[in-house]
Amino acid sequence: MNSRDAILVLEDGNYFKGYGIGKFGTTIGELCFNTSLTGYQEIFSDPSYYGQLLVMNHIHIGNYGTVEADMQSAKLHINGLIVNYIEPKFSREKYLAQDIQNLLINNDIIGIQNIDTRSLVKHIREKGAMRGIISSDIVNFDELFLTLKNSPNTFNFPMDNYVSTSVKYELNPNGKFKIAVLDYGIKLAMLKHLENSDMNIHVFPSNTDFKEIMAIKPDGFFLSNGPGDPSVMTHAISTAKCIMHENLPTFGICLGHQLMALANGLKTFKMHHGHRGANHPVLNTQTGLCEITTQNHGFAVCLSDVDACNDLLLSHINLNDRSVEGLVYKNRPMFSVQFHPENAPGPHDSLYLFEQFKNLLIK
Repeated sequence: MNSRDAILVLEDGNYFKGYGIGKFGTTIGELCFNTSLTGYQEIFSDPSYYGQLLVMNHIHIGNYGTVEADMQSAKLHINGLIVNYIEPKFSREKYLAQDIQNLLINNDIIGIQNIDTRSLVKHIREKGAMRGIISSDIVNFDELFLTLKNSPNTFNFPMDNYVSTSVKYELNPNGKFKIAVLDYGIKLAMLKHLENSDMNIHVFPSNTDFKEIMAIKPDGFFLSNGPGDPSVMTHAISTAKCIMHENLPTFGICLGHQLMALANGLKTFKMHHGHRGANHPVLNTQTGLCEITTQNHGFAVCLSDVDACNDLLLSHINLNDRSVEGLVYKNRPMFSVQFHPENAPGPHDSLYLFEQFKNLLIK
């Protein structure tokens, strides 16, 4: 693998030296880490990672190559990749797959390897989320630190316009249930599970006027995942309020879950370092069972607000930190979850939620 010296500089003044991977250049983003051992291609192509410098904690990344079928959107969305080692050899047949380095180059992703990712993850866990800069063009600390310090912080603005579809489209036109899907950065696996649940799917850009959405006369609504701070997405919150008023079956995932909560007067907050991985234990308070879940979020709904709201039931709670993982609306056919039940990547424990949504539509 052709490589050159590279450096990662953090906004708190720490830095890590390594070697460039993917496209050579310079990129800025917010640092986050994912503890998954597999599923790296699904993670990189998840639009919820827009704006992030992603640290993969597993020591080897790329062991089984990459294939088109594992993509969760049309391209990779991470701003940069930080790994201990990119594996140039892979287990799947070469006529089926390509190596991860080519995937990064073809998607203009700048990265760095030969980093002590365990040390870096420990630093993020202790200090919290922060911005960083990766460069394989410039390896001068002072110059990069100044560039990072003087760069605008774009992470406090709505990001859905960067990842949402630009045009509305329809899937599974013969589906029994007509569903209006609000695309804030939707993963393809979500659309697949909705389609397999016999749903006629109408996908709308995130900034679509609500009157245009209602023109299709939907049987229900689906609010997707996506990147960024939900509290600054005023248009999306307004749309969610309109959806609540319609009182039709509604399912929200991740960012969609947060927007539904904000529309009901609850607050969200930025987490210290977020949840990202495929092994997060969540308690289903209705069944008493633990579900192992895939997660990717840096914001969460305030638990105290849920406790104070008579119209909501806490359906899922994180067993690591007691954060809100799911809500059921007592007097409305609506529910939402913070985690990702669509199994891309991750376990199958929570796939029943798509059937739960279908059952609301049948009633």
